[in-house]
Amino acid sequence: MSERNSLSKNSSANEYGTILKECEETTYSNEFREISRNALPLVFTFVLQFSLSSMTVFVVGRIGALELGGVSLANVTFSATSAVFVGMATCLDTLCPQAFGGKQYKLVGLYFQRGVAISSIFAIPIAFLWWFSKPVLAAMVDDPKLIVIASRYLRVMVASIPGYIVFECGKKYLQAQNDFTTAQYILFVFAPLNMLFNYLLVFRLGLGYIGAPIATATTYSLMGLSLALHIFRKNRAPRTINCWNEVSNWREIFKNWNSMISLAVPGIIMIEAEFLAFELLTILSAKFGTETLAAQSVTASIQSLTFQVPFSVGVAASNRIAYHIGTGRIQNCEIATKTTLAYLGSIIGLGNFLFLVLGRHKISALFSNDPGVVSLASQLLPFIGINQLYDVFNVLAAGCLRAQGRQRIGGYLNIVAYYAFGLPLAMVMGFKWHMEVKGFWIGLGVGILILAISELYCLYRSNWDSIIRQSQKLHQHA
Repeated sequence: MSERNSLSKNSSANEYGTILKECEETTYSNEFREISRNALPLVFTFVLQFSLSSMTVFVVGRIGALELGGVSLANVTFSATSAVFVGMATCLDTLCPQAFGGKQYKLVGLYFQRGVAISSIFAIPIAFLWWFSKPVLAAMVDDPKLIVIASRYLRVMVASIPGYIVFECGKKYLQAQNDFTTAQYILFVFAPLNMLFNYLLVFRLGLGYIGAPIATATTYSLMGLSLALHIFRKNRAPRTINCWNEVSNWREIFKNWNSMISLAVPGIIMIEAEFLAFELLTILSAKFGTETLAAQSVTASIQSLTFQVPFSVGVAASNRIAYHIGTGRIQNCEIATKTTLAYLGSIIGLGNFLFLVLGRHKISALFSNDPGVVSLASQLLPFIGINQLYDVFNVLAAGCLRAQGRQRIGGYLNIVAYYAFGLPLAMVMGFKWHMEVKGFWIGLGVGILILAISELYCLYRSNWDSIIRQSQKLHQHA
């Protein structure tokens, strides 16, 4: 039996056949409403998930400066390397909604299963790196005590990998079916529990700093298990649409990985290129003194929080546009894309700008009690606010490119924008022109502006006929 036929077993030809054209025309107001509604729970999801690693820094910071430094070093390493799993899951932003829009429901489940399998392969070198991290950490810092703390932390975090992978891929599987709230509800439960676990293990049970990664790894494992149980229960419930690919077809999971990997690798590059650029500037800001490093860390944290809003909208928009690509309606694809960029992008960009500029003093004071740190952070936030005016379009355009399956273009543009323009200019302005961290943010902002303009141009030149044909071809050979 061919792979295509095996997936279509016990289903109608209409359900799993060629991508259908029969779909109602949409409107700008409808797309605005749908994307906004789906993005709201995603904002809570990403902010709460962001808080999991932040909580370890907050709790361990109460023990001492040495422990805080070691855990912070481990967290940076964890975030940089675990972003591979997030990037891997971005290929599901393309594949799952397109398959769902084309009524090829069993492919949605198959893509999820393949995503978990491929991520598990990617996890092997990452787990190896975490377990034997001392040589890598020694190349970053000179203090052997910090290296010991960070390496022990990372060894414990190896246990978090299975839950992390299932949660990341499971979110995409559910989002393709227009379920944006389950992951949010799981985090509503486990984000507070993570706080409790950290407190109990670090202080009440007297484990010290090593209690923090145990708490976080436990939380990720429980989150992954909870999402897996929800998917299992959902698939067993009597429903009109069932997207699960039965385990009896397990051989299909290990076939045709090339198309997924070709989407996943550029997705990883897009995420890692931006993340590493910001982390590098934070590390280099230490050359300007402890106070400057603290202010840069504060502003980077604030930037990460405000980033969650456009990123959430970008994920919701990617899901929506990919769905329309699956239905084969060009006009709907164009309307959803224009709504995302012209309306949502303008509103979010202006909102973030006003929030950061008008609230710069109060926001900075929430992150530090040191007057010098608060003062410098307040001076930096307007630069971040200006960056947000166009970084929003970069984030949303990246989501639209993922929907089209054009991650490779986004990967190339990210590398060029950040490492050929943004970072070199930031170095020149920061060190040679003595603008310090202000120069860092201005230089990186220029790179982001170039990236946003380039991505918008690629979207403007989109050949929707070709994109839809490529989508149909991709799923026909899944």
